Amino acid sequence: MANSPQSEKRARQNERRFAINKMRRSRIRTFLRKVEEAIASGDKDAAAIALRSAQPELMRGVTKGIVHKNTAARKMSRLASRVKALG
Repeated sequence: MANSPQSEKRARQNERRFAINKMRRSRIRTFLRKVEEAIASGDKDAAAIALRSAQPELMRGVTKGIVHKNTAARKMSRLASRVKALG
């Protein structure tokens, strides 16, 4: 439990940031899931479109500190190679 006014404020800020980060993380996962579903269905055009829409979301997560830069790059690379292999 927070004892000082500063720690109480910190706790409030942490709750707010946690909710925002959770929302952003969920949004990123949704975009990635759409790419996965398009790949699973075998539709290369839909997968490519989904990948192009997922990329800025993932990179936005990097700038906001939700996802590590290398993790995002790795995910994009693997998804792109899987979409390319659909051809």
